[in-house]
Amino acid sequence: MAWTKYQLFLAGLMLTTGSINTLSAKWADMFSAKGCHGDPEHTFSHPFVQAVGMFLGEFSCLAVFYILLFHDRRSPEPRMNPGQRFNPLLFLPPAMCDMTATSIMYVALNMTSASSFQMLRGAVIIFTGLLSVAFLGRRLAPSQWIGIFITILGLVVVGLADFVSGHKDDSHKFSDVITGDLLIIMAQIIVSVQMVLEEKFVYKHDVHPLRAVGTEGLFGFVVLSLLLIPMYFIHTGNFSDNPRQVLEDALDAFCQIGHKPLIILALLGNTVSIAFFNFAGISVTKEISATTRMVLDSLRTLVIWVVSLALGWEQFQGLQVLGFLVLLTGTALYNGLHRPLLARIPWCAARMNLEEDSSDTERERLLNNGRVQASEDT
Repeated sequence: MAWTKYQLFLAGLMLTTGSINTLSAKWADMFSAKGCHGDPEHTFSHPFVQAVGMFLGEFSCLAVFYILLFHDRRSPEPRMNPGQRFNPLLFLPPAMCDMTATSIMYVALNMTSASSFQMLRGAVIIFTGLLSVAFLGRRLAPSQWIGIFITILGLVVVGLADFVSGHKDDSHKFSDVITGDLLIIMAQIIVSVQMVLEEKFVYKHDVHPLRAVGTEGLFGFVVLSLLLIPMYFIHTGNFSDNPRQVLEDALDAFCQIGHKPLIILALLGNTVSIAFFNFAGISVTKEISATTRMVLDSLRTLVIWVVSLALGWEQFQGLQVLGFLVLLTGTALYNGLHRPLLARIPWCAARMNLEEDSSDTERERLLNNGRVQASEDT
């Protein structure tokens, strides 16, 4: 069945804004500008300020939800399901997980390349799968276990690529690259906890995805904005790249933006793109399928890698290509993207039916994945 123009637009919007989200964050990290009080020129290393901007983008999804709801209710035949009433505090625990994981990942993005950052985020399926077995009582199909092991192999290959390139890369110290990679993987553990919390306590309340993302964005934006105050006084030594060597110097960030206004363009790109990415991702799941959304999310990694190479942000590494292909295979197996191909083979189709009897059905699993991914990339 051919896609409509609207479906093509949604797919293109998701792929474009998803790529811009990571690339704009990395672009901001590459700026250098003077700080406050005559501080010499230094790199724009403000991961927590960037995270606040990202949560502002998430928060805007709440405004989009109410605009769509208002427009729908004015139509002769309202079609939009706003979902049932719920206690907003249900979203506080997953929002805190989201805030912690996002902040860690933005710290890591300062240390490693944009392509490795995006590839290593594929580790989330490992921890999500294990936690869903332990806490949700889910039984994974054999293909999902194989997908997890292949993903682990892919992470090792990407790590080796960074190990090799770390000695040749002038833009990042070797120790920073390895530390950044480990921080990204650690952040995926927190993301997987967020997903399990959302599935166990939140999504049973039938909350509209845009409203869910917006509510988490509200909590993340308020809490992290308040945390910038104590971060201004917490000294971290050489771990921080700002002149005062504190955990986060928000005033220095604003001074750097004042001296080099182009930085605000990168920050706005991050904020606006995350809002459109969440809207496009939810719409793709609704209008096309959750499978299509997974494929587009994998293609996003490829786009980020190609653009980074074209801009000269990183050097070509054959091992990284191999790692990406292995990660892609593992993700595809875990999410069941191999099923449509194997369904054409009679004996494989019979085997797949037995597999489905011992695990969640394909439809339920893909829908759950699609709903959870509404906030996965925030």
